[in-house]
Amino acid sequence: MILTDAAVKNRTTVGVLIVLIVFAGAFSYATLPREAAPDVPVPFIVITTIYNGVSPQDVETSVTMKIEQELVGMSGLKEITSGSAESISTIICEFEPEVIIEDALQYVRDRVDMAKPELPTDAEEPFIKEINLAEFPIMYITISGSISPVRMKSIADDLADEIEAVGGVLEAEVSGMLEREIRLEIDADRVAAYGLTLPQILGVIPGENLNLSAGGLDTAGTRFNVRVPAEFVDPTELSSLVLTTRGGRPIYLTDVARVSDTFKDRTSFSRLDGYASITVAVRKRIGANAIDISDQVKAILAEARGGGTGGASVPEGLAFAVVGDESDIVRLMVSDLENNIASGLILVLVVLALFLGLRTSVVVA
Repeated sequence: MILTDAAVKNRTTVGVLIVLIVFAGAFSYATLPREAAPDVPVPFIVITTIYNGVSPQDVETSVTMKIEQELVGMSGLKEITSGSAESISTIICEFEPEVIIEDALQYVRDRVDMAKPELPTDAEEPFIKEINLAEFPIMYITISGSISPVRMKSIADDLADEIEAVGGVLEAEVSGMLEREIRLEIDADRVAAYGLTLPQILGVIPGENLNLSAGGLDTAGTRFNVRVPAEFVDPTELSSLVLTTRGGRPIYLTDVARVSDTFKDRTSFSRLDGYASITVAVRKRIGANAIDISDQVKAILAEARGGGTGGASVPEGLAFAVVGDESDIVRLMVSDLENNIASGLILVLVVLALFLGLRTSVVVA
């Protein structure tokens, strides 16, 4: 009764406190991050090692087993699962739930470093990553149209750059595209005929494809930075690259090799309704609002459909489509939550009004 009497005597103070609580609750709800997959620590660490051109059996014996031998016995390790396929080794380490994921990452890195001297020298650096549900893509955007793959990739890269500039976006990953590649097909017979070696040829190309800084140039009241641009811009420039001279005659790169402007081997495919496309996967930062990010990304897409992205013109016939949007699920969850809040408030008002009267029920609610 003491608390009740104090509240009645200081009803103005209590009223102000209630108003502050209401405003604080409304502000907290308005700023609460909306996401379907919150940051839940998952004690799984994935180790991926690329060993190009090697059979699954050789990958297992020369990479997978070497790393597994060092991983056994780690503190807090529950289970190791591995798989070896052509050119790739994958090892999944599951830790006990009480193990902190940052500690698990450090344990794995230390053990993989110990295994590196045993790995083949031509195998790529092992890639270590934790599994985090909050970093899974929240949107998938496809780009399709009857334009050249090079132009489509350029537009996709520009779109990804704009999306990554949105607050809360961690990464916009582009996949399914053809990447340009300048390929050299060396004729071994011609190399031998000119008395050259493969390392000699491969050493000339990087040395000619450079941008050099030549220091500074001082003039009256001004200082200029001198730079010598020497990077290849057009593949045809390689035809004039001199490898050496024989009998006073220059030997050009095209004398011993064929230069072709082509594409890299595909590592990913993207299809929309059976037609080739490019996919942009949008990942958000932990704790960011998925609904706000989705709205801003859709605004960027609307601008792109209207004629350009990043100030560049977009060809006619190019289509942008959102084929996966986590914000739709989040909006549904938020809508259900708001309906439950409203239903609960109305039921409380009705029940209290029946037994305590309307005025009392409003104050209590």
